[in-house]
Amino acid sequence: MLSRLTRIFSLSVLMILVGCSSAPDDAANADSDVNDPLEGFNRAMWTVNYDYLDPYVVRPVSLAYVDYVPSPVRTGLSNFLSNLDEPASMINNLLMGNGKKALDHFNRFWLNSTFGLLGLIDIASEAGISKHEEKAFSDAVGHYGVGNGPYVMAPGYGPLTVRETTDLVDSTYAPLSYLNIWASIGKWAIQGMENRAALVSQEAMLDNSPDPYALTREVYLQRRDFKAEIEQPEYNPEEEEYLDDYLDEGF
Repeated sequence: MLSRLTRIFSLSVLMILVGCSSAPDDAANADSDVNDPLEGFNRAMWTVNYDYLDPYVVRPVSLAYVDYVPSPVRTGLSNFLSNLDEPASMINNLLMGNGKKALDHFNRFWLNSTFGLLGLIDIASEAGISKHEEKAFSDAVGHYGVGNGPYVMAPGYGPLTVRETTDLVDSTYAPLSYLNIWASIGKWAIQGMENRAALVSQEAMLDNSPDPYALTREVYLQRRDFKAEIEQPEYNPEEEEYLDDYLDEGF
């Protein structure tokens, strides 16, 4: 276990350094928030995922799971798998300074694990304890200024960033640390099918976009910043109006 922790810690440090080194130096650069050095490869993988794997494999399988698996079974599985992430979310919220959310994750875990049949029943929500979004270790390090690093479109998986590789740290916390490779794959697959089915309502927006790849990248990176609770610059309408006037005069 010690050697495993050492390897994970070393990988995390390496990814943090990569993320820091990839931070843009020129804030005035229009593409400063986009770190996509593998765009050619990524667009090729986007074509594989979007034109072939998703419509012929991922989407139909996900919809079949939602349509044919009884709702109580799906709900129980979702609750159980979500409960496994509560301790990691508790620790990562503590790292981010979110004490109230960390306490909610702790209370949800012990209540659902004991009175909720190992998490199959969401007793905590019935008790009025808020269910917060899962927080990963990459969100915690991102909260403190570590950049996303290069954007990657993985074949058969979808978008991710180099910073997300630090999420291996979460697998060292119980009960996730007790999952073998097959249980971890099963967890990822079931949660992935639920997430994919939930995106059906947004397909039209993607289909109507002139550049679906760029739209997906922008939304995904904004999502990463949101999860890391990175403060966005305040909107200044006077500066925006001045910039618009300047651009109109110059062009």
